[in-house]
Amino acid sequence: MFRRFFLYAALSLGLLGAIPGVAPAQDMTFPVSPLTIVTSDGAKHEFTVEVASDHAQRARGLMFRDKLAADHGMLFDYKRDIQASMWMKNTLIPLDMLFIDRTGIVKNLKERARPHSLDPISAKGFVRGVLELPGGTVSRLGIKPGDRVLHPIFSTP
Repeated sequence: MFRRFFLYAALSLGLLGAIPGVAPAQDMTFPVSPLTIVTSDGAKHEFTVEVASDHAQRARGLMFRDKLAADHGMLFDYKRDIQASMWMKNTLIPLDMLFIDRTGIVKNLKERARPHSLDPISAKGFVRGVLELPGGTVSRLGIKPGDRVLHPIFSTP
């Protein structure tokens, strides 16, 4: 407990240098692609997402960003089915997280994840990807488990 508190405090105050395995903001780029979420009522919601598909990109994620446009997000591509778990370390803005299976179905979600939290946010089962959107997007658009995400990383049934 004390060790985690000390590490968090040191990072918050800038007492430690770079985070191992996490590239500085200016050194990290992500490919960008369109993504669509189809809700149960048939509504289609279009987003532009950055795709984090390697270890360094997934480790970096949306850390240190102070804003994210309403129609933008980040898609974490694990390239295989995994028991994904996320956290909000060094994340400055609240996020909604959608845990998505290999066919593009939202299995579970977390709304308005708290910035800087070290609490794990986990998939309920195996997923192929996790989509992070600005906090409040899920409730604003009525996104629920069972909705479909259309993107090339997901296969169609």
